[in-house]
Amino acid sequence: MTIKEQIRDIAKTYANALQTKANDRVVEMESDEKSHYLIYRVLGITLEEGNLIDVYQNKGRFLYRYAGSFLEHATKACFETKYPDAKPLRIPNTIGQRPKTFGIDLLIENRAYEIKWRDATTDGDHITKEHTRIRAVAQAGYTPVRLMYYFPNRAQAMRIQAAIRDLYKANNGLYYSGEEAWKHLEEATSVDLLKILEDIAAENTK
Repeated sequence: MTIKEQIRDIAKTYANALQTKANDRVVEMESDEKSHYLIYRVLGITLEEGNLIDVYQNKGRFLYRYAGSFLEHATKACFETKYPDAKPLRIPNTIGQRPKTFGIDLLIENRAYEIKWRDATTDGDHITKEHTRIRAVAQAGYTPVRLMYYFPNRAQAMRIQAAIRDLYKANNGLYYSGEEAWKHLEEATSVDLLKILEDIAAENTK
């Protein structure tokens, strides 16, 4: 099976799971208590619009979760074509007490990858948590690497990502986002994942 066929199969699995989960939640929501729609109406939102907002908010949560999981899975499949010994790993938190361990999405030789489809957090504490994780990875003897395909659009989230990029550099790590992330994956694996995904998306929207 080619890598493109593998990724197409992975995409089908996640798409079917997403559809099932979303449909189940919509059915479940039909029996939800909706007295809070009063406040929607006070704020000028009709009952119909309020219902659509609630439905799509729930669908959106599932979509973001499955999108991230799918792209991480597809990325791992690409790396595994070149590095069959690549594997996830947990390391102890040698900096603080919580959490007790940190996860490495994929360890390839000496590089500890954190794979993100996007990171739009605006939580300032996120920087502190990332700093602790990156230092723990470096102290474990690995090179911390962030691979993030989509950079956030909002100013606060962009500032946080800039700070995280600086943390990687300060700990002799590597930070790839946007076009750089796709390019790094292709250079490391000889797999053009972006082109594969564009082809699959075109197939799905004919």
